[in-house]
Parts: sequence; structure tokens; C-alpha cells
Amino acid sequence: MKRIALLIATNIAIMVVLSIIVSVLGLDRYLTQQGLNLPALLMFSAVLGFGGSFISLLLSKWMAKRSMGVHVIEKPSNEAEQWLVATVRKQAETAGIGMPEVGIFDSPDPNAFATGANKNNALVAVSTGLLHQMRRNEVEAVLGHEVAHVANGDMVTLTLIQGVMNTFVFFLARVIGFVVDRVILKNDRGAGLGYMVTVLVAQMVLGILAGMVVAWFSRKREFRADSGGAYLAGAPSMIGALEALKRVHDAPSEMPEKMAAFGIRSGPPQGWQKLFMTHPPLDERIAALKQAA
Repeated sequence: MKRIALLIATNIAIMVVLSIIVSVLGLDRYLTQQGLNLPALLMFSAVLGFGGSFISLLLSKWMAKRSMGVHVIEKPSNEAEQWLVATVRKQAETAGIGMPEVGIFDSPDPNAFATGANKNNALVAVSTGLLHQMRRNEVEAVLGHEVAHVANGDMVTLTLIQGVMNTFVFFLARVIGFVVDRVILKNDRGAGLGYMVTVLVAQMVLGILAGMVVAWFSRKREFRADSGGAYLAGAPSMIGALEALKRVHDAPSEMPEKMAAFGIRSGPPQGWQKLFMTHPPLDERIAALKQAA
């Protein structure tokens, strides 16, 4: 479940690059020379917003492999790898998706994630810590949770949500920049320095707010993935896996910050960080599974 943080981090980087390109090419100046053309600006924002979001999606699997040092199992070299591949294959067939790539990344932190732009060409990876600290039925449940994310199309869903957020961030930042430049700074010669600075600041602030919305949607999708894991591996195993994660929940996650929200678990949030939680509290997830069972 590490997919969200990497998607958001990649998206932010791409949006910054696109904003710089827009400024260098003079597109902002063109949009503001004759007054702000709101329909044209909205179309322009949608193209950049959804374009950046889908570029992030297409890069997500490559970024995950590089940032986490994932060893993809092409030919299982031991019994554990054979079991992993066989389990994911069985779950993928049950879920009706193509066989994902299966990988392992070196980390004492018990974690796992799934990512990829296509449910028939995804990646499911687990940490060495997860394999060492959980029973096999619990690992199977974690794998089922990740396969459920792929089968539910969560990456595409969140990409579309991120695209909508990007569109409004681009649009509103430029409206705010135009108002500040023309009304407050009295500049009527196109996009001036005040416009550029205001757009940059507004885009960062609005981008943070957009991240909260994406995180909220991500929390909702986690309950559905837990249900998928319970279906594929059994409710007792899924509950057991979450309870095992709860035992280490108070310990900080050793996963890089930009990947933490893609995992099956992350360290406890502090203060305002709760607004960016991509996973519901483990107690709520366990309670939901027990109630459903």
C-alpha cells in the first residue's frame, strides 16, 4: 500500500517542472495580456493537471523499484520466493487480474506495497522484515490486500482525483495571481513579477490542501483493500496481519518518507500530520473487519 506517497511525490515534482516550462514559454503572459480568459485558463489547467497526474502514474512502478531497491523475482531462487510468487499468482487469478511482478526489498520494517499504471501489469513487493516477522497466513493476507488494491484500480482512481486537484490548483493559483497583479499591484502590462510570485506561493499552498483531499480518499480505499485481503486470504488472517502491524505501529517506520503512505503500515502521525494520513488508524481497520466478519 505504498502507492499513494510515491504518486503524490512524483506528481508534485512533475507539476513544478510543468509550471517552470509554462513560465519559460510565456504561456502565463499570453493568458493575461488581454485579461484573464477563464474558459481558456480552465482548459489549460485541465491539460496540465491531468497530464502531470498521468505522467506520475506511468512512472510509479519505475520510481518504486528505484527508490526502494526492489529485487524483482524473475526466477525463484529459494522456497520462500517460490511461495511468494505462487501465492500472488493464485490471488491474481482469483481477483481476475494479470500476474503482477513480485519483488522483495531489504528493510527490517514490516511493510509491503503495490503499484503500477495497469492492473494487468502491476508490481507487488514485500519487505524482508515482513517475511521475517509475520506468519505465512498473515503475509498471505498482506499480499491479498495489495492484490486487492490492484484489482480495485486504486492507482487509476487516485490518479483521476489527483488530476482534478491539480486542475483546480493551477486554475485558482493563476486567478489569485491575476487579482493580486492587476487589482493590488495595479499592473496592466501582462504577467508581472507580482503575478509570478503570487502564483508560485498560491500553487504551493493549494497543493498542500489538495494533498489532504487525496489522502482522505486514500483512507477510504484502504477499508476496501482490507476487505479484499480478507476475501483472498481469510478474515482471521487479515485481522491477524493488522494486529501484528499494530504491535509495531508505535515504532517509527524506516521507510523513506516519500514512500511511507504506499505501505501496509506507517509510523504514528503527529499533530497536523494526521491530515495527510493515507491509512486509517489500525484499530478502525481491525474493527471494520471484525464487524464485517
